[in-house]
Amino acid sequence: MESLKNIRKPEIRYHYKLVFETSIILSLLIIIFAFKFFPDVEKNPIELTPPQELFTVEDIQQTKQETTPPPPPPKPSMIIEAVTEVDIEEIEFSSTEIDLNQELSAPPPPPKKEMQRVVEEEPVYFVAVEEMPYPIGGVQAIHDLIIYPEIAKRAEVEGKVYVLAYVNEIGRVTKTEVIKGIGAGCDEAAEYAVKHTRFSPGKQRGKPVKVKVMVPIVFKLEDGPA
Repeated sequence: MESLKNIRKPEIRYHYKLVFETSIILSLLIIIFAFKFFPDVEKNPIELTPPQELFTVEDIQQTKQETTPPPPPPKPSMIIEAVTEVDIEEIEFSSTEIDLNQELSAPPPPPKKEMQRVVEEEPVYFVAVEEMPYPIGGVQAIHDLIIYPEIAKRAEVEGKVYVLAYVNEIGRVTKTEVIKGIGAGCDEAAEYAVKHTRFSPGKQRGKPVKVKVMVPIVFKLEDGPA
């Protein structure tokens, strides 16, 4: 038995080598045959698709931004220029003319608002009587009480002021009204002078009565030296 095993081993090796070599030769022949008779083999290109990008959508909660109103524009600054005092030579007024006999067409008084009825009736003042009131001491009495306002002298304001004086039965001025003025303090100066002047009372049929009298006062500056 051992002799038989020793005899078969060389045979098996011989047959294995023969089969291996034959297989290699057949494989080479098949490859050569294939390249020779089938040279053009259609090649199907492989389409490569680019990788798709993945987008993730996140639910972001919108934050509410509180808008503050813009600040108000700055107020424009007001520039006040200081008025410098003009050096004007002081001019004294020459005279104050008072003409009580002159007929004046005074402008109508402004319309008054309706007043509620009061229990006491206002006294009635006559406009024209036989003897009109006249300043005691003449026109000079009023002239002495008038002070030409400094602001009017500097502004060279001239003109005529009409003062309506209410003279009672004893010759006192109870009330005054500036009917027409020129401003610059002249109206107040004229009203003050008339109100503080004593008049002779007006008379009707020899009896003293209340009278309204118009007193025109002229403000005129002295002419300076030429």
